[in-house]
Amino acid sequence: MTPTTPTSPASRVRPAVRRVVSLVPSLTEAVAATAPELLVGATDWCEHPADLDVVRVRGTKNPDVARIVALAPDLVVANEEENRAPDLGALRAAGLNVLVTEVRTLEQAFAELERVLVRGCRLARPGWLDDARDAWRDVRAEGPLTRAVVPVWRRPWMVLGRDTFAGDVLARLGVANVHAGHGERYPRIPLEELNSCGAELVVLPDEPYRFGADDGPESFPGLPSALVSGRHLTWYGPSLVRAPAVLGAALRAAGR
Repeated sequence: MTPTTPTSPASRVRPAVRRVVSLVPSLTEAVAATAPELLVGATDWCEHPADLDVVRVRGTKNPDVARIVALAPDLVVANEEENRAPDLGALRAAGLNVLVTEVRTLEQAFAELERVLVRGCRLARPGWLDDARDAWRDVRAEGPLTRAVVPVWRRPWMVLGRDTFAGDVLARLGVANVHAGHGERYPRIPLEELNSCGAELVVLPDEPYRFGADDGPESFPGLPSALVSGRHLTWYGPSLVRAPAVLGAALRAAGR
């Protein structure tokens, strides 16, 4: 028998990651807050940090595959919900390393952020991630949860359904999503049904649809409205550090 040659430690060292393209606003902000020099490309929707100066590769649902390939990234970070499988498949077919996250709960968010930053980008665990865990550590709902409808779009009306990160965040803050048992994650539901679903509150984030004081609450007469920061409700990244305080204040202002 031919003896096997043990793999040397040097041969097991993974190549360094020096160029990253992010197709998810949350992950763009996470990488930028940890090692901004790694980012070479991001989507047009990646607005944080405000001074981000990288090549733009169109949107999350229509990325410019050819432009991403031309950037020669060592890693592309994406999300199974925000990005389309055919686009990610095309990037892989072009020989790129694509890391895809799945985030349905707060705990998943923490785990996936560590996977992206530490295992994916080969970075040290950032201090802000520990700060985010600490911020949420003692956040627990007290007493019965307030039943709420949570629109994310209008024309047509769409709401949070089952297994959503935002739904889990709200539950920790004492708000139960009325449509959490729906078969779809973001169902389209007529306004008449939303107004007769037994909700005690309507939670209106300012993204993806930009609900505001004059655009949204008038559709739910008789219900108190909580106008909340969509970034703090739906993004997983450095925004998680302040999310409990920011969202909690908005909910209290609505009388929750």
